[in-house]
Amino acid sequence: MIHYSSEVQDAIRNETPLVALESTIISHGLPRPSNKTVALEVEEIVRSNGATPATIAILDGEIHIGLDSAELDRVANDENITKASIRDLPIVSAKKLSAATTVAATSHIAHMTGISIFATGGLGGVHRGAQESWDESADLHSLANIPVMVISAGAKSILDVAATLERLETLSVPIVGYRTSRFPGFYLIDSGFDLEYRVDSPKEIASIWRERKDLGIARSGMVVANPVAQQMDPQLHATTLANGMKAAAEGNITGKAVTPFLLEYFHSHTGGESLRVNIDIIKSNAALAAQIAAAL
Repeated sequence: MIHYSSEVQDAIRNETPLVALESTIISHGLPRPSNKTVALEVEEIVRSNGATPATIAILDGEIHIGLDSAELDRVANDENITKASIRDLPIVSAKKLSAATTVAATSHIAHMTGISIFATGGLGGVHRGAQESWDESADLHSLANIPVMVISAGAKSILDVAATLERLETLSVPIVGYRTSRFPGFYLIDSGFDLEYRVDSPKEIASIWRERKDLGIARSGMVVANPVAQQMDPQLHATTLANGMKAAAEGNITGKAVTPFLLEYFHSHTGGESLRVNIDIIKSNAALAAQIAAAL
């Protein structure tokens, strides 16, 4: 049920660092044709920083750890590729479907196959208005139960960031800010919330990860919050978010459909700014993840 690319097989055989990469950002997060170009660039960034990229996806019911050129092209361009979270994995597998993996599903598969470092863009979390809808991302539960380190640019800024941080604290998920004491907000360097702990090097992050295991508390994941270098203009962000929320309400878009709607709204109403930031984020996080993996 699991297919390893030759590159990943070599890394496992030689016991060299591996970094998991999600495929949803390729299939659903970035527009064609830049999605495949960015995916290839991200994989090369991982290599140039001392690790092997392991992009994870499901093709015809089979889990793939690492994608060759044809498989990556399929994930990037096949409109029948769906999204799979953890709950979807047995169904997708049994029905021989093809799916890109979300943060939660990628974390699960990475851990299942012995990969402990995972680079993504932004985390899911508690949605705005969750006190009425009870809507929160499976990312939170995966972080609480899967011992994989997730390098991200904080939580997506379209979420309720304060509630997301509260949930992560309740679930005992540690968060460290990479060269920052403020929690980043995906498109924004600063979401408006403090972090208790700052780290300044991949080596320091690696030492924290080892200590968790030595102390017997490595049952959950860990978040490394890595802010984007050049954020979106805050006023543009605020205006776009307000207009997007209004459009979602007017279109009766609710539940899990809100996040993809708002992300697409940002892509189509910011003159390319959200796409630029999104690409910068995944490249920066991939580089840091590889450096951490190498330090481990």
